[in-house]
Amino acid sequence: MFKKLLSISLLSAAVTGFVSCNQSSSLKEYKGLFYKVVKAGTGKAAQNGDLVEFQIIAKVDTQTLANSWKDQSGNTPVMQVRDMQKNGEWPWIFQKLKGGDSVEVEIAVDTMLKYMTPEQLQNKEAWMKKGAKVKLTLSCLSVSSEADYKKKLEDKKQKQLVEDDKALQDYFAKNNLKPTKTASGLYYTINQPGSGPNATTGKVVSMDYTGKLMDGRTFDSNVDSNFHHKQEFKFPAGGGRVIAGWDEGVMLLNKGAKATFYIPSSLAYGPNSMGIIPPNANLIFDVEVKEIAEPTLPKAQAQMPVK
Repeated sequence: MFKKLLSISLLSAAVTGFVSCNQSSSLKEYKGLFYKVVKAGTGKAAQNGDLVEFQIIAKVDTQTLANSWKDQSGNTPVMQVRDMQKNGEWPWIFQKLKGGDSVEVEIAVDTMLKYMTPEQLQNKEAWMKKGAKVKLTLSCLSVSSEADYKKKLEDKKQKQLVEDDKALQDYFAKNNLKPTKTASGLYYTINQPGSGPNATTGKVVSMDYTGKLMDGRTFDSNVDSNFHHKQEFKFPAGGGRVIAGWDEGVMLLNKGAKATFYIPSSLAYGPNSMGIIPPNANLIFDVEVKEIAEPTLPKAQAQMPVK
């Protein structure tokens, strides 16, 4: 819903300010936007090219259209500050923000309807009624240069790697396991050796698998009928079509091999959630290589564990 709201909101060519209960009711105008700063921050002022981490709530009357604060994926919305194509497009507001600011903006639905195509009008949301207004409440969590933001992500990734490795080490100690660790942080155990050469980049690998969380819950399997896709999973090795832990792990195996992968979150889905998989989850896969073949990959693919 958040992404959908963003795309619709960009159609707006004019917005009106939202006046909150505060000491001053004066509005500020910028690039056709009328907005109200309800909380002034003290962080870095945004400039074009900076990355803004923010949270947003969008409402029409009492109906909440989007609330990124309640997003369970583990991701914080991020937008790069830049010039927009037309005045009145709400992302212009990022150019006026500092870290810690909170602003409120109102978008007139009438204006949104005016700029929608006939097809969009035919399929418009029920809340898009004439006279209604979309109220955006935007909280600017931080403003960073592109270089600083990349460093922040890398530092966070390295911290998570340490936490993941400790959690895995504790799991191994508790269950008396001694898997092999690779340079990337992947752990694996070969439970049954196969025969022939290992899989290499570009070869099509057919596998059976069962994926579990560290608490033992199974989140997917192509050998368990409860998951409704009992067919071999085929993918090109090393092609980035699956999570990184699989891409690396499969090339440690040959045809007929059975193994267990213990994959840290950074080599799985990272801060993203996937179904019952929570953010920053270490994953365990029991796998069997059924076939290694030349690249004749069919179009139809199984569901997991795609990247």
